[in-house]
Amino acid sequence: MHLKEVKFRPRTDEHDYNFKLSHIKNFLEKNNKVKITIQFRGREMAHKELGYNLLERLQKDLEEFGSFESTPKMEGRFLITFVTTKKKS
Repeated sequence: MHLKEVKFRPRTDEHDYNFKLSHIKNFLEKNNKVKITIQFRGREMAHKELGYNLLERLQKDLEEFGSFESTPKMEGRFLITFVTTKKKS
């Protein structure tokens, strides 16, 4: 299992979002752990709720592929969380 990282911005466009989402799904299918990072720049720091909304959307889109390990946390200008492959029963 390897750790893969996918970076987003709070105002990521729809096409870019779907492209990165497909990469995350591929990583999870190959049993990799994925670090999702949302990078804030400048005035975007005043709108952290956009980053949290993006993570909620990712969580809904990745429900059947993986599970989020922990609640997202801010580390400086980055909002970080981890996704792992769902355990098959």
